[in-house]
Amino acid sequence: MSAEFLWYIPNQARPGHRGDDAVEGHNSLDTLTGHAKALEDHGWGGALLGTSWGRPDTFTVAAALAARTTTFKPLIAIRPGYWRPANFASASATLDHLTGGRVLVNIVSGQDNLAAYGDSEGDQAHRYARTREFMQIVRRLWTEERVTYAGEHFSVTDSALELRPVANGERTHPKLYFGGASEAAERVAAAEADVQLFWGEPLDGVRERIERLKKLSEEVGREHQPLEFGLRITTFVRDTTEEAWVDAEAKVATMAAGNQEYLRDAHRRTAVGQQRLLDLAERGEVLDDNLYTAPGKFGGGGAGTTWLVGSPADVAASLRKYQDLGITHFVLSDTPYLQEIKRQGDELLPLLRG
Repeated sequence: MSAEFLWYIPNQARPGHRGDDAVEGHNSLDTLTGHAKALEDHGWGGALLGTSWGRPDTFTVAAALAARTTTFKPLIAIRPGYWRPANFASASATLDHLTGGRVLVNIVSGQDNLAAYGDSEGDQAHRYARTREFMQIVRRLWTEERVTYAGEHFSVTDSALELRPVANGERTHPKLYFGGASEAAERVAAAEADVQLFWGEPLDGVRERIERLKKLSEEVGREHQPLEFGLRITTFVRDTTEEAWVDAEAKVATMAAGNQEYLRDAHRRTAVGQQRLLDLAERGEVLDDNLYTAPGKFGGGGAGTTWLVGSPADVAASLRKYQDLGITHFVLSDTPYLQEIKRQGDELLPLLRG
């Protein structure tokens, strides 16, 4: 199976995300289109578009960028509860049809400002049970003629789509990417996801999770193609190893001097996967060959909690070790985003594809 290499478009109304260049019009259609076209020009398959309440609507941004590009694949992050399954199945099938099969979907079930958009997901078990129903209905509407489904959280009766996603060879619908490290999340991934995304854990942690998810797939009676695995991580690349570490340490020092309010944010430690990353610092500042854990101590969150640091050859060697474990989907990024799209597309991707 060939590897998929994606980038990240932050989709943020506020400038300066993770140290990005704070330029006027940073979230304009022209600027974001420039990123998407640079991704096409520099070897990337597409990009993850981030989501949370209050940010620009992810699906709208994805549709706009898809209309202005030719090969760019948007990995569209969406939330059950914000969307209902039949509505999302129709919208995504339509966009997939219009783009010739370029849509990818990232299902997000983590906590958000639910009350702001009129949702109430309840506890973790409720949230992931609902997500499983959402994924089941969406997949069935994408692939079956007519669907009736009566669940605890969602239902549809005699539902059908006039336009369904593009089917091409083994592809029958957009891949459903999914994250989450809790037991409830992993059971949903094992049963319903196409790709389980991991954040930047050391190789031993990723190996253990892959083995557990494969066993869980058997336990839950998975009915789909075998689960695939992906890595979402910051790749901090410079021309030489020495330059990369000097710059990475300088960037962390800047974070340490200016992120005290972020460090006091109680929500930063609520997700199981996020806590796993933050706990890595107790094992050391650098794990494996070049997995840098210090960013998490000074405000780095999500995919910015740990960084792979080094020359293109260093980082490529580390990513190939994840490939050897079974990772076939990579969502990489660093800031300034546009500069790094070009640098890493030209210097890192050829080493991974060679």
